[in-house]
Amino acid sequence: MIFLQYFSPYILPSIVFFTFLFLYLPMVIIVVFSFNNAAFPYQWVGFSLRWYQELFQSHEILEAFKNSLIVACSASLLSLTLGALFIFFSSHNKLRNTIPLFFGSILIPEIVVAVGLLSLFTLFSIPLGLTTLIASHTILGLGYVIPILSIRFAEIDNSIIEASLDLGASIMQTFFKIILPLLMPALIASGLLVFIISFDDFLISFFCAGTDAQTLPLYIFAMIRTGVSPTINALSTLLLLLSSLFVLIFGSLKTKTRIF
Repeated sequence: MIFLQYFSPYILPSIVFFTFLFLYLPMVIIVVFSFNNAAFPYQWVGFSLRWYQELFQSHEILEAFKNSLIVACSASLLSLTLGALFIFFSSHNKLRNTIPLFFGSILIPEIVVAVGLLSLFTLFSIPLGLTTLIASHTILGLGYVIPILSIRFAEIDNSIIEASLDLGASIMQTFFKIILPLLMPALIASGLLVFIISFDDFLISFFCAGTDAQTLPLYIFAMIRTGVSPTINALSTLLLLLSSLFVLIFGSLKTKTRIF
């Protein structure tokens, strides 16, 4: 009993510490060994930037990065455009009751969504490639964009929209001059979130990309099947920095949205 009373204040902090250690230690190892001069990542020889040089000289990696960037940017732009239009133009009719349907892409396991999309493309004989990958990631992104935008849109005073229409503005003028500026923080935050998810997605890319469109997650998966290369550590480090940057921006925008 005395032992528990003495150490009880340290039990919860210790659990939290070891939990975070378990989560982030693999990332620390990847970053450290990306600067290792040895060909085998588990033996430290000395500091070197050779793997980063090989990374930027690899045509396959640059091509995969370009494909990932095209897919992520396109999916984010399409998700934001379709989501904003749907939220605004469905606010005055029965379509607003269909918003919970967009949670399906989040609640349903991603493997089920991927197999379903592949079956759909196969049924209509649509060739797999960047087009099908962008469409698939757009569907996934709508599951995040529409709930975020619907919450922000519900906070907008409806009298502002009515005043705009009463003063002679058209529906499109009201949308671009009034609604979009008010939705801008939510649009940026949800766009960054969709970009991160699309850029790092593997399952849907694996099923819907085909053989011609290879993204970074698919390229990494193909490389580690033959053994872990130190180049993968360098690539993972850069992706970790990129994802962390977008997460920080997303968190900052979300915090500012809550304040204002």
